[in-house]
Amino acid sequence: MSRSPVVIGVDSSTQSTKAAVTDAATGKLLAVGRAQHRVGGEAGARETDPEVWWQALREAVAAGLAEAGADRAAVTGIAVAGQQHGLVVLDGAGRPLRPAMLWNDTRSAPQAAALTEALGGPQAWAERTGSVPVASITATKWQWLREHEPAVAEAAAAVRLPHDFLTERLCGTAVTDPGDASGTGWYATAAGAYDPELLALVGLDAGLLPALAPTGGTRAGALTAAAAEALGLPAGIAVAAGTGDNMSAAVGLGLGGEGLLDHPVLSLGTSGTVFAATRTRPRSAALNGFAAADGTYLPLGCTLNCTQAVDKVAELLGLGREDAEPGGEAVLLPYLDGERTPDLPTAAGLLTGLRHDTTARQLLGAAYEGAAFTVLRALDEVLRACGLDPQAPSAAGRPLRLIGGGARGRAWTSTVLRLSGRPVIVPASGELVALGAAALAAAAAGGGDPVAVATEWGTGEGPELEPVARDTRAWERIASVLERSAPSLLS
Repeated sequence: MSRSPVVIGVDSSTQSTKAAVTDAATGKLLAVGRAQHRVGGEAGARETDPEVWWQALREAVAAGLAEAGADRAAVTGIAVAGQQHGLVVLDGAGRPLRPAMLWNDTRSAPQAAALTEALGGPQAWAERTGSVPVASITATKWQWLREHEPAVAEAAAAVRLPHDFLTERLCGTAVTDPGDASGTGWYATAAGAYDPELLALVGLDAGLLPALAPTGGTRAGALTAAAAEALGLPAGIAVAAGTGDNMSAAVGLGLGGEGLLDHPVLSLGTSGTVFAATRTRPRSAALNGFAAADGTYLPLGCTLNCTQAVDKVAELLGLGREDAEPGGEAVLLPYLDGERTPDLPTAAGLLTGLRHDTTARQLLGAAYEGAAFTVLRALDEVLRACGLDPQAPSAAGRPLRLIGGGARGRAWTSTVLRLSGRPVIVPASGELVALGAAALAAAAAGGGDPVAVATEWGTGEGPELEPVARDTRAWERIASVLERSAPSLLS
């Protein structure tokens, strides 16, 4: 049984919870406990009871500690990284009043459009918050709730993000960090604070919101006796403020003020994201200009349809996920849940360009291409938000770090290489969100900067794959279809 100091990083995502039991000194991943979530909803709705997350956290921590054989008394800190944007409304006793509306719930698209107009258009929002309201942003969900379930909104004693809810369960303190707060639509990145005008715009009392910690690695409090009993951990250990999942992945990669700046990352999961840590405050209406967990910024482009959408296409075709072949003329935009970047919340999947000689394997390859294109399309904008010229050799030659579940797939890796034309680094660790949270926990327990902790651990290191010639023909074919089809996909 390990007697070395141990920290636990929790990744509470859309589909599951993972608990990374980590050696605090070396960053060695001792074990990962897992528990699944239930996501419900139809016709654009995506919801989960927050109590499911709490139960999953308990199960994942127990499984991780058992697998690691770690001494529970050696655990010194814990931190949660959660799926961004979700709306959690609580009563006075901290119990959910309704299921949480998740980030990929698209019902609030009309509210997003109305809020965008109310402040003066997309660029006004980008200048103030870094992000233009789309259906994923928390403020649009709160506005939807006020319009469709006013009694619930009126009864709310607290409004939280998913990671805030879990952190409060751990330490009894209502706290969030700038990173996750910057995805709400009521946090001003320029001021580093909640924006009174935006709160008034959506009719939200600031008193319902958690306090803002300086960073995600700030000690938010101590593990309460009740939480300690539920988790089988020592009461009083450090609980970090925590952050959003994308911000935590950046920490795990060593991206930030005490690590790599202006280096792009592509994450392939349920959603596809491309982001970089930078000191330049993003103001692009084409991106989410988030704050990072360490005080820097995290310009980010996000798509709703990535690995899960491609897996669905493989299922429909009766193929395995690695059975894809490139080379066909078909274009498949797998927008099965609407889309976020581009902002097409009511879109469905689109298939065009079929021929008599089109094969099922080529159709699956087209699904990979459509999903990869959608997220890679935002890469140049992310680099511009960092103050770089995407075409300059110094920027164009920077490796693209590939993370998430898709990074372990041959078809995903080869598609990204072919469509990007960039060298690709695949970090050896596949649990960067959870390891980033572990670094936040280590910072809360022992002081120091979480990015510096992760950099010393080396959790973002991995082999570099040489670039291949960019498939400009496939790129231009997909771009042409998207440009011509976008107006109809909006309806």
